[in-house]
Amino acid sequence: MVALKLQRIGDEIGVILPKEALDALGLGEGGTVYVSEAPNEIAPSSPDVRHQRQLEAAREIMQRRRDVLRVLAQ
Repeated sequence: MVALKLQRIGDEIGVILPKEALDALGLGEGGTVYVSEAPNEIAPSSPDVRHQRQLEAAREIMQRRRDVLRVLAQ
C-alpha cells in the first residue's frame, strides 16, 4: 500500500501518483484513471482493464441469455 498526499492544484485537490503506481497501471501523462469504490477503500484502474472486464461480462451475459436476447430483438 502506498500513502498519497492530497495537494491543491489550482482550484482543485489532486493526488500525485508515483512512477511505480503509473507503471503498474500502465498510465502516463494525459491518461485516465478510473476509481472503483469498495468498503473503506478505493481502487484505481486503467481504462483498458476496466473496459476489458466490461466486455467479458457482456459476452458472458450474451452467451447465457441468448434466447432472451433473441426474443427481445424481435
